[in-house]
Amino acid sequence: MWDYTEKVKDHFLNPRNTGKVEQANGTGEVGSLACGDALTLTLKINSDQIIEDAKFQTFGCASAIASSSALTEMVMGMHIDEASKITNEDIADYLGGLPKEKIHCSVMGRDALERAISDYRGEKIEVVTGNVICHCFGVTDVDIERAVKEAKLTTIEEVTDYLKAGGGCGNCHEEIEAIIRAVGQGVDYEPKKPAVPAKLTNMQKIKLIEKVIEEDVRPGLQKDHGDMELIDVDANRVIVKFRGACASCSKSQITLKNHVEAKLRELVSMELTVEEAVDENRIC
Repeated sequence: MWDYTEKVKDHFLNPRNTGKVEQANGTGEVGSLACGDALTLTLKINSDQIIEDAKFQTFGCASAIASSSALTEMVMGMHIDEASKITNEDIADYLGGLPKEKIHCSVMGRDALERAISDYRGEKIEVVTGNVICHCFGVTDVDIERAVKEAKLTTIEEVTDYLKAGGGCGNCHEEIEAIIRAVGQGVDYEPKKPAVPAKLTNMQKIKLIEKVIEEDVRPGLQKDHGDMELIDVDANRVIVKFRGACASCSKSQITLKNHVEAKLRELVSMELTVEEAVDENRIC
């Protein structure tokens, strides 16, 4: 059981400002249901650039809900220039502290606020195009490098607490350590090139697909009470079926393409496409 402060418990059990702001002119969306945490923050900002209203919708644990609730209370009445300086540490401090394993929840709030203010200003939100390091939670080398620099992280455990990266199957630990070393030495991180056979027989391809799904995909889904089953491989079509929480997740297609297909293309073949088995009884 996590050691939550009374303020965290209060904001979790009695969250403030839930829902969506009507006629919002600033929206920030971060995370995804695939990784277990997602947050949408909406703001109403007046002509003097003061935040008049803030509301949130979140999917996640007690810390995610409490951090989002606290953030909305913190920013209302602030000028956006002042609000833009809020850090994830400020959110955690407002709540009287968070367990170190839950710091990533306050990071998510900080990122949503940055995006909402950028949206209001009409600034193009930069799409991070780094290499995915942690496939369980979809965290890139750019994400990890930023966190290591900003929070002066020195261990895999600290990176996991901050971003969740490395908290699933553990296959990314070596590369997380390499990023930490590179930042510490002030040099550029060089991503590891995956060793993929130049040409696979059909049997080798199927076996490798099975291995990647078992070792690199399912652990991350299972961590958030979901799962996936390989149904068939037809040439370069990989057919799967979601189970558990993933079966009813509204973002399952995002997980299918951005996580499952991306991982199989990286480690098996760039020609692969992944499809979900048709479920005639499923209501969309």
